[in-house]
Amino acid sequence: MIDVPLTPAVDPQPTRPRKWLRRVGALMAVTLFAVAAGTCGALIGQWLDRDPSPPQRASDDALEIGAARDGDMPRINVAKVAEYVAPSVVTVSADIEDELLGPGGSIGTGLILTSDGEILTNAHVVEGATKIRIRLAGQTEPIAATLLATDVGNDLALLRVSGDGYQPATIAHPDSVRIGDDVVAIGFALDLDGDPSVTLGIISALDRTIVSGDGALDGLIQTDAAISSGNSGGPLVNSLGEVVGINTAVARGDSSVAAINIGFAISMAEAIPIIESLRAKAGGVERSEGYMGVGVDDRRDGGQGAIVANVEPESPAEAAGIMEDDLVISINEVAVDGAAGVVAAVRDSEPGDRVKIVVLRAGNELKLTVTLADRPES
Repeated sequence: MIDVPLTPAVDPQPTRPRKWLRRVGALMAVTLFAVAAGTCGALIGQWLDRDPSPPQRASDDALEIGAARDGDMPRINVAKVAEYVAPSVVTVSADIEDELLGPGGSIGTGLILTSDGEILTNAHVVEGATKIRIRLAGQTEPIAATLLATDVGNDLALLRVSGDGYQPATIAHPDSVRIGDDVVAIGFALDLDGDPSVTLGIISALDRTIVSGDGALDGLIQTDAAISSGNSGGPLVNSLGEVVGINTAVARGDSSVAAINIGFAISMAEAIPIIESLRAKAGGVERSEGYMGVGVDDRRDGGQGAIVANVEPESPAEAAGIMEDDLVISINEVAVDGAAGVVAAVRDSEPGDRVKIVVLRAGNELKLTVTLADRPES
């Protein structure tokens, strides 16, 4: 799990908690992600109008996406939603070797995407793994999983297990996700024995951006549903049993700043293209991140945007006319929330992409276009 410390006038640098389970028997918390669903059981096809058998797909690569909706979502029935989603939620455990810490392990949660065994989880759950296993809901014995691809910057990883007939989750249509909707976080909190656990909350905010140890995460859903260690990679689910996000981080307070019930999930609107990228990567197609050539800082005056701290010589940014002390306020017509917003926007683009940037310079608004390049070798 990723902890996001909140401190005044300091860039938030979320640190990845130690995810080692010492073989002496002490359980070490993997601090963060989503809390789990209740008891595994039969699907509630009548209540949610879903066939309890695994769906027949024209393509195993397809994701099951819910329909777009108008109007408010119904109030959530936690027990039914937990029972409905449980067959699509798995425990993910990884054996990890570390030069300093020695043998250990990581525990998280995964989400079944396709009936032929494709599973999504957080990249940090399987980072450095020598062996990965998953355990299906209602089962006592784990089965081996293969790591297909990871995207560390977006904290997502794609796994596969052999066999067929698995129950894939239904993904919420991106347009149906709204602030105030009831949600539950489902996962295997603290690697406790038995079925997954579940916590109730609402969607508190959309399109959040945070800084992590591997860069920045954007397109996040903020929720007040309690998120605990061991639930990394688990689903955040709406009242129809549709997955709206993948639980990935939690804010922690300190002696001067309070942070209560502030958790973050990678929205499925953000995750779906990443899943396609991971599939391409698993097939041998590598995706390169774009390079603009600027260093950025957060504003300290309470305003929105990011300050250009430096511009690399002969970089795409210099060629486009970006200058030191420019204030970046939007990228591709999306408002920038601090330095993390700039980092995330560039990371999500590829070399050759033309990025539209709006900056303020000496009180004047300038519209610039940067053609991103390949990142130079260090």
